[in-house]
Amino acid sequence: MRVETLGDGDPEVAIVGGIHGDEPCGPTALEALLSADPDVERPIKLIIANERARSRGVRYVDEDLNRAFPGDPDADTHEGRLAHELLTEIRGCEVLSLHSTQSYAAPFALVSELNGYARSICPYLSVEAVVETAGYSGGRLIAYPDVIELECGLQRSAAAAENAEQLSREFLVAVGALSGAVDAPRHHPLSVFRLEKQIPKPPGDTYEVLVDNFERVAEGEAFAEADGEKLSAENPFYPVLLSAYGYQNVFGYVGSLVGRLDGKSPSTPTGGESPRAESGPR
Repeated sequence: MRVETLGDGDPEVAIVGGIHGDEPCGPTALEALLSADPDVERPIKLIIANERARSRGVRYVDEDLNRAFPGDPDADTHEGRLAHELLTEIRGCEVLSLHSTQSYAAPFALVSELNGYARSICPYLSVEAVVETAGYSGGRLIAYPDVIELECGLQRSAAAAENAEQLSREFLVAVGALSGAVDAPRHHPLSVFRLEKQIPKPPGDTYEVLVDNFERVAEGEAFAEADGEKLSAENPFYPVLLSAYGYQNVFGYVGSLVGRLDGKSPSTPTGGESPRAESGPR
């Protein structure tokens, strides 16, 4: 784990990249920030987490670091030990965690729940949506207080690295670590989705996703293929993190649209009844 600081004093803000070694956008953004050496209002800690996996160009060495928290200093796995070390390093900090994905080109935010901290930060980030991971936060860094995770774009793309640097600067401005104007949210309002359940992959050799993430899938609509056989939705749902090969055993997640975020408070999408959570494929 590589740890660098900007500013003087005990850092109160941290940005973490490289939790997954095959997602270079985070480390690239942090190295750009270090090279720029900006004047800061609050001390900042920049962390490249899984250097061993990064040097090998793989997601992880022994186990997924973003499923290994809180870890253990005596764990049998590299990531188990690293999770404990990383949590110790960021204790007491407001944290941004940078990632990339195979499912969606535009940036979006993930939080364990839409609490006051997430509501105060997310509207000032150049993201297209906010996702509550809810029951799927276990073992992930966002299970801990004051942590926001960003999917910055497509894995290994130049755009994801550029997005990661821009989003890092926006986050630092939003938390008062860099000077800058935060007069109005960039996106008003942001849609808020919640992960409801995983969408399993049937056995097969080739897979294809037929729908767009965050776009409503209608009942009976084909959303994916496995070896050329179409899979259709039994109920309407919103796909989140859906990709053909991003995960080994699942396509991604059934999501529900649970509200909008306007920078002050979440509200219902239409101003009427709260949206019904939709269960999607089974």
